[in-house]
Amino acid sequence: MHLKNLSHKELKQLADDIRSELSFIRHETQKSVKGSMSAVELTIAIHHVFSAPMDKILWDSGEQTYAHKILTGRRSVMHTLRQKNGISGYTSRSESEFDPFGAGHGCNSISAGLGMAIARDIKGKRERIVAVISNESIMSGQLYEAMSNAGYLDSDMVVILNDSRQSLHSKPEDAPKTPINALSSTFSKLQSSRLFRKFRETAKGLTKKIGKGMYEWAAKVDEYARGMIGPPGSTLFEELGLYYIGPVDGHNIEDLICVLNQVASLDSTGPVLVHVITTEDKETREEKQIGISKKFNQDPYDSDPQPSNRTQTYSDWFGEALTMEAQLDKDIMVVHAGSGMGMDPSLKLFRDRFPDRLFDVGMAEQHAVTFSAGLSCGGLKPFCIVPSTFLQRAYDQVVHDVDRQKIPVRFVIPSAGLVGSDGPTNAGAFDITFMSCLPNMIVMAPSDEVELANMVATASCIDDRPVCFRYPRGAIVKSNTSVCHGVPIEIGKGRVVIEGKDIVLLGYGSMVQNCLRAQSLLSELGIYVTVADARFCKPLDIKLVRQLCENHSFLVTVEEGSIGGFGSHVAQFITLDGKLDGSIKWRPIVLPDNYVEQASPMEQLALAGLTGHHIAATALNLLGRTREALLLMC
Repeated sequence: MHLKNLSHKELKQLADDIRSELSFIRHETQKSVKGSMSAVELTIAIHHVFSAPMDKILWDSGEQTYAHKILTGRRSVMHTLRQKNGISGYTSRSESEFDPFGAGHGCNSISAGLGMAIARDIKGKRERIVAVISNESIMSGQLYEAMSNAGYLDSDMVVILNDSRQSLHSKPEDAPKTPINALSSTFSKLQSSRLFRKFRETAKGLTKKIGKGMYEWAAKVDEYARGMIGPPGSTLFEELGLYYIGPVDGHNIEDLICVLNQVASLDSTGPVLVHVITTEDKETREEKQIGISKKFNQDPYDSDPQPSNRTQTYSDWFGEALTMEAQLDKDIMVVHAGSGMGMDPSLKLFRDRFPDRLFDVGMAEQHAVTFSAGLSCGGLKPFCIVPSTFLQRAYDQVVHDVDRQKIPVRFVIPSAGLVGSDGPTNAGAFDITFMSCLPNMIVMAPSDEVELANMVATASCIDDRPVCFRYPRGAIVKSNTSVCHGVPIEIGKGRVVIEGKDIVLLGYGSMVQNCLRAQSLLSELGIYVTVADARFCKPLDIKLVRQLCENHSFLVTVEEGSIGGFGSHVAQFITLDGKLDGSIKWRPIVLPDNYVEQASPMEQLALAGLTGHHIAATALNLLGRTREALLLMC
């Protein structure tokens, strides 16, 4: 049966069914579904009113789209969510015609939707454009740039703000809440009604004819009246040129359908913003019936960040190492960005110890970088923590507000390299390349958790230029060790981990561990391998590289990053130093020149050719032992 033919009662039943399905998906995949839980009724109402895929429905946040995927023919494959060859955790143009634009980092739906709306107008088409944004992405500057441009161009499109009442407030329970009641519901229906909109447009036209003064006075009265009745901040959208409607109860299907039907029926009225209030802790029908306690119904992502049975990660180790360093240095500050409303759990210890020294700015990476530069100019030591993929959005600020001015900001880049089930959307493939090309930036990466603590201490000591270091997702190398104070490393100083004579594997960052695995495999074949830990991409330890080239005939560089990174810096040096003119043969191992799709971490490393077996096979091929290389990969 078509969704449009269902009654309101049947739509409510469908909402319960979808919420139960999402609960099952959460149990099976151990992936967070909170965002989609909050948007179930909203998603149903959107698909009931609008006619996708002819009408274009764009989403800012991938986590809100699971109900959308269920309703658009992907229910049978939802169990493969975020798995190898499974469906994406985000909207994907290659996955379904119902996904007109890819969602990933948030804040792109209005910009893309406006582009589609202008293209529609130019081509004389009539499809409707709907962009769904969240109160996570509403902190991003691009969103306001897009809304301002939409207001100026005045093209018809619908923006829906799914406000799940999340907040960066240190005490969320004290944060202001937009009320939902019978009065707000009635006012929202009035605002969206055809009669009211036509009356408002007619009044505007009349006052324009009377004169500019009268028109401006009437506009001020209109803004004042709507500001008095609407929630705080609602006039901001009006100032940007969007007609504001709301707030609307996001779990009341009748109200949602009524308002969206009115909005969809209006022609040539410009951009409209519908403010929808939702909650993420809606219970499923089964949970209501058996009364499951919220204590036992928590989302996996909401659990204690360090339960006793959980493997300690690099992020956990970093959080403890930074807290230890901050105990010794009162000038250390933390600026965190790139995680929406959810702060990295590893920073909980730092926040509990030093609540006044941590600033979580949400999805405002550009602001985070320049804010950190300002803190540094004021004599403090900011650690600016931005995941690799989100730092890309702030690159202009990194270049001009930090590096060009040699301001000592300490960039911490978590989720570097491949990130498993989050796929290419959140992968950190490019940071080695785009940070190491900056003239004043120190670029380093730890090979294990002890080196990570040392690099925290090293970064704290640097006060004359910017520095960055990256670390991957996943478990630390030595699970039975405890965090200790880091020891500063000499800038630009690498180290030899294992001494051999036949071939050298020069690893950068976490790939040193895979070089050690390759060394173990090669030693069984009678090949004596040197494994070196570069530590620094910039400044490169040219003394170490020169020594390795002079003592070996074969060199392999290994990194979990794109072309143009660590291997390119090594190649630049050995070329200019004349080493490639002699007997040395060099091979780089980097991420492939394509986006590595979602899979388990080990599957991704295999797809990228970065496992210990792949490194060993590369070494064997370089040594001319191709048959053994093939056998190793079988």
